[in-house]
Amino acid sequence: MKQKNLLSLALAAALALSLAACGGGSGGSGGSSNAGGSGNEVTVVKVGVVGANNEQWDTVNKLLEAENIRCEMVEFAEYKLPNNALNAGEIDLNAFQHKAYLQKEIDDLGYDVAVLGDTILAPLSLYSDKITQVSELKAGDKIAVPSDPTNEGRCFKILEAAGLLEVDPAAGYMPELKDITANPLNLEFVEVEAANTASLIPDVAAAFVNGAHAIDNGLKIDEAVYTEQVEPGSDNPYINIIACRTADLENGVYQKVLAAYQSEETAQAIRDIYQGTYIPAF
Repeated sequence: MKQKNLLSLALAAALALSLAACGGGSGGSGGSSNAGGSGNEVTVVKVGVVGANNEQWDTVNKLLEAENIRCEMVEFAEYKLPNNALNAGEIDLNAFQHKAYLQKEIDDLGYDVAVLGDTILAPLSLYSDKITQVSELKAGDKIAVPSDPTNEGRCFKILEAAGLLEVDPAAGYMPELKDITANPLNLEFVEVEAANTASLIPDVAAAFVNGAHAIDNGLKIDEAVYTEQVEPGSDNPYINIIACRTADLENGVYQKVLAAYQSEETAQAIRDIYQGTYIPAF
């Protein structure tokens, strides 16, 4: 009987310890990733990006420390991936695209994604190791362009501004090859994924390289043959953005992330880090 009593007491003690462990503290609940939680709990916000150079987010995270929020970059290799991941709930936000690109994806793929807020302008530039100005382009020269419709059309508009092409004004800011109405030099366009245009610089007369990929490949805007003339104002379709699922537009945590990004501290970090390759657009 004495042994049975001892066994019962041991089992009771073990059960008490087990229940205490499950309680997770005085509140009786385990850890939480929600903003506004008790103690030092941190809400992690997964942000989809393209390219490895996102140092301005270090400043954003410093500003968010007081709110116990931290943005974690999720890198994607191609432009076509982050909106799909956002729409599927695999990430919380993304910050890699301009408004025109997002709208095209929504129109074509039906994503329930929206603009949370403006971030930067990333002028699109033409780079070359063969020429130093566009006037040196010759008949039949090849130019590498991003294959996605919004950025390819953007390239055609830039070449029009440089006096090398004419495009049908009815095509708006997204002309296609068929909308080119004059091409005096018979320039040939090599269409590839945006991430790959920089790698073609040795093989073509010149290549358009998007801002993030230019940085990834060590290209500086002051080395460009020609750079897009950026247009101020929120109506510019090439302003980059933070995007979220439409249902999350009023999410308090995401609004705090946006406010931290659209701060003067982050704007100054963008100016200091990127030296004109990225320009604050807020």
